[in-house]
Amino acid sequence: MPVSPDTHNFKTRNGRLLVFGGPYSNLQALETLKDIADQLEIPAGNIICTGDIVGYCAQPEESVQLVKDWGIHAIQGNVEQNTIRGEDDCGCNFTEGGRCDLFSRTWFPYTVQALSTQSVAWLSTLPLHLSFRYAGKSVTVLHGAATGIADFVFASTPWPVKETSFAYTGANVVLAGHAGLPFAEKQDEQYWLNAGVIGMPANDGTPRVWYLLLDDTDDQFTYTFHAFTYDNRSAHQLMLNNQLPGSYAQTLLTGLWDNCEILPDAEKALQGKTIMLDQVIREQAVL
Repeated sequence: MPVSPDTHNFKTRNGRLLVFGGPYSNLQALETLKDIADQLEIPAGNIICTGDIVGYCAQPEESVQLVKDWGIHAIQGNVEQNTIRGEDDCGCNFTEGGRCDLFSRTWFPYTVQALSTQSVAWLSTLPLHLSFRYAGKSVTVLHGAATGIADFVFASTPWPVKETSFAYTGANVVLAGHAGLPFAEKQDEQYWLNAGVIGMPANDGTPRVWYLLLDDTDDQFTYTFHAFTYDNRSAHQLMLNNQLPGSYAQTLLTGLWDNCEILPDAEKALQGKTIMLDQVIREQAVL
C-alpha cells in the first residue's frame, strides 16, 4: 500500500479558497457543500479538506468516492490514519472508557468494514500536511496540531500551545481541523483558523455546519466563516438504519453534542449558544 508523504507543497494559490473539515461520512452534507462550491464557482484546486473524511455517519465509502472524484486537496485525519494502519480504534484521543470512546467502538468498526480496499489505498496517498503560499503568506494545513494529528486545539487553548505549531511549520497561517468547532485567533500576524466540520453540528443548538472562505482580493488576506443546512434528516435516518449511535444521530437534528468531555471549560460553557461569527448563512432547502 502506498505511503503518503508527511507534507505536500503545492506552491502558490490564487483566488478564493474554500476550506472545510470533518465530513465524517455525512454524504448529505458533503453533497450540499459541493453544490455551494459549484454555485460560488470555486474550482476543485482551490478547495481543501482538513481531514476525517470518514467518521461517525453512515456513508464512508460514498463520501470517500465523492471527495476523490471531486479532485480537491485533502489531508489525512486521525480516522484515516488509523484506518490505513489497521488499528482497532479511531485514534481520536478520547478519554479511555468515556462516552466518546465507547461510541467509537461502534462507529469505527462500521467505517472500516464499509470502506473498499480501493478507497483505503486512496486515503493512504493523502499527505498529513499541506503547505502553500497565499496572499503573500505561508500557509500550512494540518489536522490537529503539528505536535500530534489528534491533539485538540480550541479557541481557549493558550496561544503558546498554538505557537508550537507555527514554530514547527514556519507558517503565518495554520488551517486546522479535528476540534469540531469553527474559530479564529490572530496574534502578531499569525492566524490560527479552524473551519469547523460539516459532518456534525457545532454544539450550538442548531443543525448548521460550517466552512471557511479565504480571499486574496487586492493581495489582502481575508477570511469569512459560513454556515449551511442540508438534508440532516436523511443523514440521521441512515445512521439509525445502520445501528450507529442513536445519540450521535440525534445530534444531527438538535445541534447538541451527546457530551462535552473533549472540551475545555470555556467551550463547554458555550453549548447550546448560537455561534455568531462573521458569516453568511446559506440555507439549503431540505425536502
